[in-house]
Amino acid sequence: MTVTAEAAPVSRAAGATLVLLTLATGQFLMTLDSSVMNVSIATVAKDVGTTVTGIQGAITAYTLVMASLMITGAKVGAIIGRKRAFTIGCVIYGAGSLTTSLAPSLPVLLLGWSFLEGVGAALILPAIVALVASNFPTQRRPAAYGMVAAAGAIAVAVGPLIGGFCTTYFSWRWVFAGEVVLVLGILVLARKIADAPVGERPRLDYVGVVLSALGLGLFVFGVLRSSEWGWIHPKPDGPSWGGVSPTVWLMLAGLLVIWIFFRWEARMESHGEPLLRADLLRNKQLAGGLAMFFVQYLMQAGLFFVVPLYLSVCLGLSALATGARLLPLSLTLLAAAIGIPRLWPKVSPRLVTRCGLLALLLGTCVLLATLDADSGPEVVFVPLLLIGLGIGALASQLGAITVSAVPDDRAPEVGGVQNTMTNLGASLGTALAGSVMIAAVSSAFLVNIQHSSAIPDRVKSDAQVQLAGGVPFVSDADLEHALDDAHVSRQTSAAALDAYRGARIDGLTSSLVLLAFVSLAGLFLAQRIPRSQPT
Repeated sequence: MTVTAEAAPVSRAAGATLVLLTLATGQFLMTLDSSVMNVSIATVAKDVGTTVTGIQGAITAYTLVMASLMITGAKVGAIIGRKRAFTIGCVIYGAGSLTTSLAPSLPVLLLGWSFLEGVGAALILPAIVALVASNFPTQRRPAAYGMVAAAGAIAVAVGPLIGGFCTTYFSWRWVFAGEVVLVLGILVLARKIADAPVGERPRLDYVGVVLSALGLGLFVFGVLRSSEWGWIHPKPDGPSWGGVSPTVWLMLAGLLVIWIFFRWEARMESHGEPLLRADLLRNKQLAGGLAMFFVQYLMQAGLFFVVPLYLSVCLGLSALATGARLLPLSLTLLAAAIGIPRLWPKVSPRLVTRCGLLALLLGTCVLLATLDADSGPEVVFVPLLLIGLGIGALASQLGAITVSAVPDDRAPEVGGVQNTMTNLGASLGTALAGSVMIAAVSSAFLVNIQHSSAIPDRVKSDAQVQLAGGVPFVSDADLEHALDDAHVSRQTSAAALDAYRGARIDGLTSSLVLLAFVSLAGLFLAQRIPRSQPT
């Protein structure tokens, strides 16, 4: 059988599309677990016989395992081969999803969801970066990386919708059972992926593995616990180490261990095989791309924390309705991530990056200007379109920028550092947005109570004492229930509700102001992004 000259490019294009779809699905799956169960925490806790805190700990542990092992996962990929690391990671991840779907208790849930899926993701994500580089020529990489990054961002957007739908109509376990099916599909399609070329196989630096995992783990764990413990001053119901929040000590300890890790790696460069070569972070283009990844994921995580809270808590929308309101973002995100490289393949990456940051800034500012106690769900439509455009523009360029900064054989190494930065950005984005929001809600609520003539002085005095440790972000119904339990009069209860509604909006807008400043800072950091496309 002969293949015509016209049919050969079509066949190659179809094969490339299938490879890209496989890798993008892998990225979608890895990111989905970070958002899919947030709307179903109470149901999951009841089913496995634990508390909400236990399930939140499982979600935290997944992020922790993934972030801690990302650099190690990249090195393992260099040793055993990137395609093999990808497929082994998928098998481990699939085993974790299956274990989670059948989990009868919290320890089994932690084993499947937090540990096995975290280890699988640490192997898969760096391998995806290397496999895109090995399967697509330089000029097609921006579009390929854009599609992969867009798949991850869309997973964050549709995660609550999928989780809410399955929990409402079936069971949360179906989400993880569905992940097993997706993993099987990825493994079948992965046969079409061309492996990245492997030169001399390096040895694993075991001391570096321990130091990097310990340092990153301590730092990320401190960040993730900041909302419960406080950043510097310990919360009244939280632990205290020497009069200071454990968050500070954990982050300092993490940074110290990371410094020791870099000292060890510098020594290993002259005496052995380092886990991470120091010259990687001295590369100006790579450092610029990593900084932009950090900013993108910090903004993305912060906005995906604030907007769903407004829709679900302030407006009382269901998980399904909240997820549906986030879908417009996915449309512009996909359009920008795929369309920009395809329509303007030679456009300046620095220009696109700055336009993406400006779109994020504009979307955040429009939301700031329109968000108030009387606004409805329609106010998020235009801001989400702009935010999606910004994230998509960044996604269309950053992957190709980081990988093109070094030879192709170092792509997995870049993948490990890149995914570490994205995890750090996402963790900090959620933690900072959450802590700023709670602090602003607490302060504004107390001020509003003190200025309300309908609230008796005795209640004001009691509130000053009882709310000193912070005010939780709750719905009107939850606050009404708490006030009824406290036997507060109807007039006082109505005044307290009005005071809290205003404070809640103040908290959300304070978080949005912080995120606006982050996008502005990103514009300064974009100076390190190259002006011309990689060649």
